[in-house]
Amino acid sequence: MFKNNYFLNFNNNLVALNDSGEKLSYGELNGLISKLKIIINERCLVFCFCSNTLGSLVGYTSFISNRIVPLLLDSSLDLKFINNLFNIYKPSFVWLPSKDVHKFSHFQNILEINDYVLLKTNFQYSYPLFDQLALLLTTSGSTGSPKLVRLSYENLESNTVSIIKYLGIDDNERPITILPMNYSYGLSIINIHLYKGATILFTEKSILEKEFWNFLKAERATSISGVPYTFEILQKLKFSNMKLPSLRTLTQAGGKLNLDTIKYFSQYSKNENKSFYLMYGQTEASPRISYLPPLSLEKKIGSIGIPIPGGELYLISETNTKIDKVGESGELVYKGKNVTLGYSNNGDDLALGDINNGILYTGDIAYFDNDNYFYITGRKNRDIKVFGNRINLDHIEELFKSIIGECACIGKDNKILIFIIDQKKELELQDFILNKLFFNKNTFCIKILSEIPKNTFGKIIYSNLELN
Repeated sequence: MFKNNYFLNFNNNLVALNDSGEKLSYGELNGLISKLKIIINERCLVFCFCSNTLGSLVGYTSFISNRIVPLLLDSSLDLKFINNLFNIYKPSFVWLPSKDVHKFSHFQNILEINDYVLLKTNFQYSYPLFDQLALLLTTSGSTGSPKLVRLSYENLESNTVSIIKYLGIDDNERPITILPMNYSYGLSIINIHLYKGATILFTEKSILEKEFWNFLKAERATSISGVPYTFEILQKLKFSNMKLPSLRTLTQAGGKLNLDTIKYFSQYSKNENKSFYLMYGQTEASPRISYLPPLSLEKKIGSIGIPIPGGELYLISETNTKIDKVGESGELVYKGKNVTLGYSNNGDDLALGDINNGILYTGDIAYFDNDNYFYITGRKNRDIKVFGNRINLDHIEELFKSIIGECACIGKDNKILIFIIDQKKELELQDFILNKLFFNKNTFCIKILSEIPKNTFGKIIYSNLELN
């Protein structure tokens, strides 16, 4: 994946441009990658704080090309969570926006490129890294969980090539950034276009800002990709009334889209002769698992579709036997070269090899129809997705307990219900969720109880808590 001098294959193509008019060619990118290789001349761990900017792109591509292992983090991650991750993983370097250097004044400033700075940390020990470990991604967005997903070079390349195949990506594409680079779906969009020598349009403006649409139109963006929330907002903005002649493709993943919005964009795509892809995946699959071909959209509405090229989907029962019967539900299992190596919970885990062996138990309950199209009906565990980011309710619950004491969390996609017993703590918790985790106020609800229901062993009885 992006081996030495790979980008010279597209030497004169533009790799990226931003809404300020700054441009970067693949040849220039290759030169910057070589420059960083001289400075970081050994395999090590780097914390890469991401943004949708040229500097962030330079860092990511340099680390992958030079076999340096980056942990991709949100550049707005709270300092409390950052320090916890530093203590657990002890990176050798930090790559971050220039505006945030003051947060790490105790580290040595080594290099500045574009709007980014490379810092050398002062950790005296670095953990051994598995030879095929390429990349680390977080499992839960802005919560700072130390649990990471370990991806290999083969994982990245396999998923990239597969997505390119079913989307038909070539060097004429011009995707515009909506999703963050540190989010597996956002990163996959960047990877597939880099792999084919296309031009990426970088902006940190949101789809609610006029400047976003001015940039999209002026630079003739060919695709938009987003999570369910993105498309729900686009529908409210009356997207079908917009005149976007350069746009060819829309892709959605990161959670289940409601049927009304699916119908809206299906009709729009049909009327405007554009392609609308619904996709399903998990970070643990690098991240794509299946897609719903546009021609099947109306007939198979609500389906996650068919496996990506090179992948296999099947169901298993509670007794771990394979289900062959149409319409019978079981846990969805995926098999493919893009299934990641496994998790890391601490620095020692970075030396681990492939634990998953190409098999991913998704935790989703599903069934398939006569045409082998799969449909998800629920979750097996306590992971949910909040606007595209996977959130583990147990992790969130422990985080809240450290701040306001006893509480319990339940939820479904895009909604978390938090039960607390101290009403005086409500505003404190709300402030933490909004200003530290950056959750949208519509994604959570706080309720006051006299006590949290528990069994005789002191474990919370979640079934006694109601989710409306």
